[in-house]
Amino acid sequence: MTHKHLKALCDLTSASHARIQQDFETINPVVSVSQKMRAGGIPADAMTIDCLKSGKRIIIILHDQQPDILSYQFSFKDKDPTDDFEQIPFTEFSEATIYAWMKDYFANAD
Repeated sequence: MTHKHLKALCDLTSASHARIQQDFETINPVVSVSQKMRAGGIPADAMTIDCLKSGKRIIIILHDQQPDILSYQFSFKDKDPTDDFEQIPFTEFSEATIYAWMKDYFANAD
């Protein structure tokens, strides 16, 4: 089973990714979707968005038990995430949200 919002999250992120690449030469995020948490018995899907130049990472988790909530954290690729995830209702999440996250968090990649 996959989370009901996974396709929508992927579509929004893909559109934001294209805009970021168009608007910022120095930001070239790498987006990855993983279902390894499911394989480990945790009913959730994860997305990571990495800025290779800075080592910064945005983690987004879609939990089956909270189907209409996104958990997210701004972290680093080479560090384990903390337990401190922020949450946003999926209805408040948009292409503009993920674009702003990438722009604001990755902007100092030069």
